[in-house]
Amino acid sequence: MAGSPTARRRRLSIELKKLREKSALTCAQVGEALDWSGSKVNRMETGNGRVQPSDIDALCRFYGTTDELREFLKSLAREAKTRGWWQVHGSGVPEWFNIYIGLEQEASTFRQYQCELIPGLMQTQAYAGELHKTGAHMSAEDIDRAVRVRMERQAMLTRTDAPEAWFIVNEGSLRNVIGDRALMREQLERVLESAELASVTLQVLPFDAGTYPATGTFTMLGFPDPEDQDLVYRDGITDAVYLEGEHHVREYTRAFDGLRAAALSPQRSIQLIETVLKDYAR
Repeated sequence: MAGSPTARRRRLSIELKKLREKSALTCAQVGEALDWSGSKVNRMETGNGRVQPSDIDALCRFYGTTDELREFLKSLAREAKTRGWWQVHGSGVPEWFNIYIGLEQEASTFRQYQCELIPGLMQTQAYAGELHKTGAHMSAEDIDRAVRVRMERQAMLTRTDAPEAWFIVNEGSLRNVIGDRALMREQLERVLESAELASVTLQVLPFDAGTYPATGTFTMLGFPDPEDQDLVYRDGITDAVYLEGEHHVREYTRAFDGLRAAALSPQRSIQLIETVLKDYAR
């Protein structure tokens, strides 16, 4: 797989920061040596600015890298400029979520806890449509675009290189009626179908699980290349937070492991979902 532009931009930023830190220099020092501003160097290392091939050439000459590494970094810069398939939907997908989708498409491991809703990668078109209708600011066209992106994202679970996906959902997400009972019946049937995929593990955190180590929905993404650090993603109504670094990943991994221990086994989880599904069929 070629890899998403967002993931390539992130990898480029990581590699540029590693080169500077290996040289024991600050962004300001590198900028001064190249007649740039220190903020330009910082933007390159945080993925907040475009990196031109000429910038890569200048940095690699300064750091004394091999020709092979220089060409690799230039290829990352070129790929980072392309548009991902999800970006053609324009205003239907907010910019901060565009970033997440690009990273999600590159992930080799996917761990998510959902405390209120069915995970997006398991939602039916009708369920996703109902959720987006709550955004009064969205036009009907934007809602349609957003739903289409969500449906297309689900293909990642059936790819030949599908990520190892582990979902934990709170029982409330199964019983929280979105739309009507018929819609929820269809939705839970989709959840059961998704749980049968070889790449998917699903657990339900029951109401009587007691205390558990989580304060809200979160997603953890891992990547095939060890140079690409794991990250934690949490979103809200208007923005998102990306948490990187050993401390954040360690603590969220610990929380996810605690949730797995508190949740029902995959087999008992399926049984609970089937019980709730029967309730919706009455």
